[in-house]
Amino acid sequence: MSVPPSETPHLPWPVRLLIVGGILAAGAAIWFANGLLTERFVETTRQRAELRQSLYAGAILSELQRNSVVPLLLSRDPTLIQALNARDFSTSSQRLISYVDDIGAASIRLMDMDGRTVAATDREQLGQTYTNRPFFTEAQDTTDTVFTIFPNETGAYEASFSRIVQDGPRQLGVLQVQVNLAQFESRWRGTTAAVAVTDAGGTVILSTEPRWRGQPLETAIKQTSVPSALERALATTGAFQADSDEAFYAGAALIQLETRVPFRGWRLVSFTSYESVRERVNGVLALIITGFALLLALGFYLLNRRTTLRSLLVQRESTQLRRLNDRLSREIAERKRVQEELKETEQSLAQSSKLAALGEMSAAVSHELNQPLAAMKTYLAGAKLLLQRRRADEALSSFQRIDDLIERMGAITRQLKSYARKGGDAFEPVDVRQAVSSALTLMEPQLRQEQVRLSQIMPETPVMVTADRLRLEQVIINLVRNALDAMREVEDRELDILLTAGEDVVLAVRDTGPGIESPDKLFEPFYTTKKPGEGVGLGLAISSGIITDLGGRLTARNAVRGGAVFEVRLPNIDMALDAAE
Repeated sequence: MSVPPSETPHLPWPVRLLIVGGILAAGAAIWFANGLLTERFVETTRQRAELRQSLYAGAILSELQRNSVVPLLLSRDPTLIQALNARDFSTSSQRLISYVDDIGAASIRLMDMDGRTVAATDREQLGQTYTNRPFFTEAQDTTDTVFTIFPNETGAYEASFSRIVQDGPRQLGVLQVQVNLAQFESRWRGTTAAVAVTDAGGTVILSTEPRWRGQPLETAIKQTSVPSALERALATTGAFQADSDEAFYAGAALIQLETRVPFRGWRLVSFTSYESVRERVNGVLALIITGFALLLALGFYLLNRRTTLRSLLVQRESTQLRRLNDRLSREIAERKRVQEELKETEQSLAQSSKLAALGEMSAAVSHELNQPLAAMKTYLAGAKLLLQRRRADEALSSFQRIDDLIERMGAITRQLKSYARKGGDAFEPVDVRQAVSSALTLMEPQLRQEQVRLSQIMPETPVMVTADRLRLEQVIINLVRNALDAMREVEDRELDILLTAGEDVVLAVRDTGPGIESPDKLFEPFYTTKKPGEGVGLGLAISSGIITDLGGRLTARNAVRGGAVFEVRLPNIDMALDAAE
């Protein structure tokens, strides 16, 4: 319905309510996100500060503990003891240098009982005397390792572990290991937090602010000279004070954390500001507001374009209908032409299929009848020998087997004809164990003649599948025959037949032949590795087709210990019945 020119179009009431509701929802979302994000970012900042505090304290303790054991080890060094006794220190400094690279100490020096440095990692210290220094005097009064810390000329504190070097009861000198505590101050200056370490008396000995050293922490914080990291944090986070109208939360704007360093009463204090909280919260809120603004603008744009789109849609549909009619006309003419070409192609393919099937069937009949004929030849030879030995009853048994083979040959020809028609209407429950037994009975003369050791592993209970028994037996015979051919040039001939029943029934036939050269071509028709006249290459192709018709698959692979493994996998009737129930 079009709007008269004299009237001003109005938005429908549902659309108005939707817009008002969206604006209210946006305001509520911004208010809720402001509180939630502030609380979460504040907690995250606090957790990070606590984690950083623990890492700092652990690093200091680890450095002190690692250096504390060095004087004990070096004071027992036979080379250093011998040097002090002989007063020959030509190689002592080099030996100390080799140690300092491994332990990471600031420096190591060896002093005689006069306090004179006789060996040091810093060769500039050689000859210097430290007779009245605490690390020297205190080490002479005890047999334990002595820890001392004192400020140097620059105001930085130097910590060291020292220990007396003895040869039996005789004191030879003092060994001092200086701890590299300055490395921690360098690392801490890369953060936004102000960090300080105090001794048991509360005096600052390490700090990111050099002017704090040597003073009580309370006094150091009150200094007002060049702005420190702490003062900058206080200056930039004034909006976070509890009495501020713009405060995001109640409480101080600075986190002061204090952690005990389990070493001589040391404590680690850090000051972390919340200056990043406002920036992070405002950044997220800006994204939320921008998103709602874009949605609102998109809504107005869509409403404004709705009428135009409707008219364009009608015009486009009309154009598309005309194009579709033209396209359908062309497709109808094209399909008629394709159908005529298809008929001609089908006739040509049908003639080609007949010729191909004729050649394949001739080769298949020759291949499938070759095995019973070979068995008949063996039985005839045996019957002839039995008649010569006047064992007529046993010869009669051989003739009966020959009769069974003739019957089987007739069944094979009938089966091949059925297979050519893609049969499958004579399927019934078949015990795979019986099919294997029947196939091995037929192949028994060849197995005995080839001197093959046969190993069978089959369940004691029936293993049932839905199949044509004769076709299944024919597949097993083909696999056994193929294994015998593969082991013809091998002295140690073993044939393993393994039958397992699970979700699928798996029949594995393994030989000890040379293995498979081209597994990807193995089941192609007319592919064979035999000499001309010994095979036509259809046995495995036919077997694969039979197993496929039975709803399974035939695969081949090389065994780990050598030879080839052919696996027939068919659905298990018992498992299918259980699933149906």
